[in-house]
Amino acid sequence: MQSSIRLSDVEVPFNLANRDERLQFIDDIMQEFLFQILMMRKRWGLHEGGVLILGITAIILGAWDLGIGELAGGGDYRRVGLFGDNSGLLHVADFSLMLALLSLISWIGVFGGLWIRYPIMRENIVYLTIANLGVQLGHIYSHSNSTKFPFGSELGDWGGVAVGNLIMLFLSIIVVHRAVIETRDIHVEERHNHPDPRKVAREWRDHSLRAWSIGLGCWIILTNISAWSGSHSVALRPPIEQDMTLFVAMHVISGIAAIILLVHILWYPQFMLGSSGDRIQSTRAREVAGEYIPRTTKNSQGICPICNVETPALKLSDGSYEVPCTTESCQNVGVPGTSCKECNSMIPSRITCQKCGSSTTIVSHFSRSEAW
Repeated sequence: MQSSIRLSDVEVPFNLANRDERLQFIDDIMQEFLFQILMMRKRWGLHEGGVLILGITAIILGAWDLGIGELAGGGDYRRVGLFGDNSGLLHVADFSLMLALLSLISWIGVFGGLWIRYPIMRENIVYLTIANLGVQLGHIYSHSNSTKFPFGSELGDWGGVAVGNLIMLFLSIIVVHRAVIETRDIHVEERHNHPDPRKVAREWRDHSLRAWSIGLGCWIILTNISAWSGSHSVALRPPIEQDMTLFVAMHVISGIAAIILLVHILWYPQFMLGSSGDRIQSTRAREVAGEYIPRTTKNSQGICPICNVETPALKLSDGSYEVPCTTESCQNVGVPGTSCKECNSMIPSRITCQKCGSSTTIVSHFSRSEAW
C-alpha cells in the first residue's frame, strides 16, 4: 500500500476499548473508515469526480419526469419492447426518449471510466454490473405482477427479487469479495513477510478490509432500495392518482449513494494492491492457472546454523517464533523478547546450542526460505 500514512498510524477521536475491551472492533472499524476517507480526500481527483458526475447525471436523467408526465401518467402499458411498430420505447414522449438515451450514454461513460481507472478490478466491474442489473430486473419483474410490491403481494411475487438478489450475493460476495480478500492475503504473505511477527501483524492491520467489506454490504442494500423505489414509482397502471414523488426521490438519493460506494469499492483494492501488479483473483483461480502454490502450514523446528543440530526453537505456521523459558523450574514457552506468562522472566532472543555451545539469534536457526 503506497501512501504517506499507514492505517495503523491513524488515531480515532475516541477509544471505546478503554471502557470495554469487547468494543475494540468498533475502534478498528472507525480507524479504517477514517483512513479511507483521508486517502479519498488525497487521492480522488478529476477522474473520480467525472465518473461520479456522469453517474449522478445518469440517475437523474433516467428519473426525470417534470414537464413531461410520461412516468407520472403511466404511459401506454399495452406497448412493450424495444423494436417494432408496437415498441413501447418508440412510443414514449420525444423528450422522455431523449433523456433515456442521454442516461444510457452517461452509464456507458461511467462503465468506461471505471474500466480505465481501475485496471486490476476490470473483471469485478463486470461482475458487479451484472449483479446490479440482476437486482434491477428482479424488482421490475416482481412489480410487474404486483404493482404495489411488497404490499399485498403473494409468495410467487417474490420470485424476481429473490433470484435477483441470489445473483447479487453470489457475484458480489462469493466472487468479488472473496477474490479481493484472498488477493490481499497472498499480497501480505508474499510481499510483506518478515521474521519479526510484530511487523507482520502490523502489515495485516494496514491491509485490513473490514470497512471495505461493510461498504460492499451497504452498496448491496442501497442498490436494492434504489431498484425497489424506482420500480415502485412507475409500476402503477393508469389512471394514477397517487403521488409517487417520494419514491422517485428515494430512487435518486439511494442511487447516488450507491454509485459513490461503487467507486469506493473499486478504488480501494486498486489503491491497496494496484502498485504491486497483483491481479484480483481467488486462491482457487490462481491454483487452477498455476500461479499460486499454497504454503505449508506446519511448524518448523529450528536448526543450529553452526552444527546443523535441531534446537528447541520453533517457527509456527503464522510466522511467529517460540522458544523455551530459560528459568530452570519453568516449562513454559513464549515469544522471544516477551515476558514468560508463568514466571515473568524474559524469553531470550538468542539460543545456545547444547552441542556446539554457540549462541545465535532465533531467526538464524531457520533457513532463509523459512524465515522469509
